[in-house]
Amino acid sequence: MPKRLSHAQLDSYRNEGFAFPVDVLSPEEVRRARDGLEAWEAQSGRPLAYPEKSAAYLLFDWADALAFHPAVLDAVEDLIGPDILVYHSTIFVKEANAPAFVHWHQDGAYFFLEPPEQVTAWIALSEASVRAGCMRIIPGSHRGDWLEHRDDPSPDNMIPRGQGVLGRHGPEDGVLMPLAAGQMSLHHTKALHASGPNANDDRRIGVNISFIPAHVRPLGAPRPGALLARGTDRHGHFAPEQRLQGHLSAQARAAHAEHCRLFRARQDSGFSAAAAAG
Repeated sequence: MPKRLSHAQLDSYRNEGFAFPVDVLSPEEVRRARDGLEAWEAQSGRPLAYPEKSAAYLLFDWADALAFHPAVLDAVEDLIGPDILVYHSTIFVKEANAPAFVHWHQDGAYFFLEPPEQVTAWIALSEASVRAGCMRIIPGSHRGDWLEHRDDPSPDNMIPRGQGVLGRHGPEDGVLMPLAAGQMSLHHTKALHASGPNANDDRRIGVNISFIPAHVRPLGAPRPGALLARGTDRHGHFAPEQRLQGHLSAQARAAHAEHCRLFRARQDSGFSAAAAAG
């Protein structure tokens, strides 16, 4: 019996590569997370950007609460089983009435993991409507091959290094996946997806958390870290990370810096479909 997802959502994920919407956060939890993010921005005097936007659960208590939220983990467990690792996360903030967009891409292009069973939980901390530039996804694309990604370093492209699948789909293709604040979507690591600009008068804030079953292994070097979120890791494929002990503590900053160093080193090695296929 599923813990969180409906049978229709399970079928959608298996057959189409995605499931949405899933209610996970209360209005109070949404407000707490957004307030925490924007309090850091106010204190630091700049919008959230790299490196803090990456693996924020290793730095901030509000991001840790999202990665370990029971409703989020219950839904993920419905898809990949009870032994769950957090591999990475990225926070995408599209400012109001701004041209920022995300190219068509497959998440696995940046992760180098085998087998391809990673699932992304996309948690909305503000309205992610069609007008706000919600995600678009190509149904069934998770059953296809890995696709070659190329650099397109447009200043408005939000993916680091500009990587994307270029020329295959346009900005109006795919199925729209609008979400209300507090809802999330789930998509497969091979599912081809993108998003357009935010034409709303409010920021569009999405927290993407990448979860993997513990039996998944990393390809290539260096060996990355991962954080046990639920169950047991009987495999030891990843350097074990420790859950946040203190919000923005020196220990947290050091652990976050090491995670980002390893992740960037792997990402900077580039992507090829042949490499991802093992």
